[in-house]
Amino acid sequence: MELRIFTEPQQGASYDDLLAVARRAEETGFGAFFRSDHYLKMGSVSGEPGPTDAWTTLAGLARDTRSIRLGTLMSAATFRLPGPLAITVAQVDQMSGGRVELGIGTGWYDAEHQAYGIPFPPLGERFDRLDEQLAVITGLWRTPSGETFDFTGRHYQVVDSPALPKPVQRPHPPILLGGKGAKRTPQLAARYADEFNLPFVSIDETVAQFARVRAACADIGRDPEQLTWSNALVLCCGKDDAEVARRAAAIGREPDELRANGLAGTPAEVIDTIGRYAEVGSQRLYLQVLDLTDLDHLDLVAAEVMRQL
Repeated sequence: MELRIFTEPQQGASYDDLLAVARRAEETGFGAFFRSDHYLKMGSVSGEPGPTDAWTTLAGLARDTRSIRLGTLMSAATFRLPGPLAITVAQVDQMSGGRVELGIGTGWYDAEHQAYGIPFPPLGERFDRLDEQLAVITGLWRTPSGETFDFTGRHYQVVDSPALPKPVQRPHPPILLGGKGAKRTPQLAARYADEFNLPFVSIDETVAQFARVRAACADIGRDPEQLTWSNALVLCCGKDDAEVARRAAAIGREPDELRANGLAGTPAEVIDTIGRYAEVGSQRLYLQVLDLTDLDHLDLVAAEVMRQL
């Protein structure tokens, strides 16, 4: 089981805050540093100093870190056109020496689209656009050097593209898809994903959705073992109950609720929860760290949890 750090900077974080977390995650041996791709805070927090762009952040981290992998969970297909996004991700992959991963989804948060003037079509159209974006992005990356790429879709058309730049990772950086959709999500994952991720769901929900994706792979003759299977869970670990309670209070949650729905408790409790997800096929966990000032939290997990896995 690989452990990765996942942050939500729209809740209030500067680039320097994110860099501090990424560097501590790198120093302590976590597998990757991921961030959300949102432009508006959620809940009662102020969100100050304001949102940071996900791919601008990752470009900076590509130069300010050395070895840790970097990615989004998930970029919204509504935010960017597929051609420019393919260029951006390829460039950041070059800047990092081949450490980037692209998590991408339909987009879901209507309010942030309204707040920053981004069109927000109905869900069916968002899935259609995501499908075409994946075809364009992977098509551009896979086109051999010296050849051109064309695509004709309902929402996007590409004509005589030189399909440059190329990412360092070949044929392309890993693509993460995820979510709880029962039909189109598994179909897209089977066709395009290198990793399938489920955010904030129970063991039972994990079993059911992993099965749907495996069935979708079987429908197109793809070996589901080609995918990495992962979950994202909120983290609240403490050396004792008092520390768990302190960390829960810092993020406005209750310890019992976090134990029931997240990755929470003492190191022994956290290891037990990780084991239950591993038993149903999860190979990687994204630990949602909500208090970005508490770097000791990462140290504890690295020392008392990660090295026992």
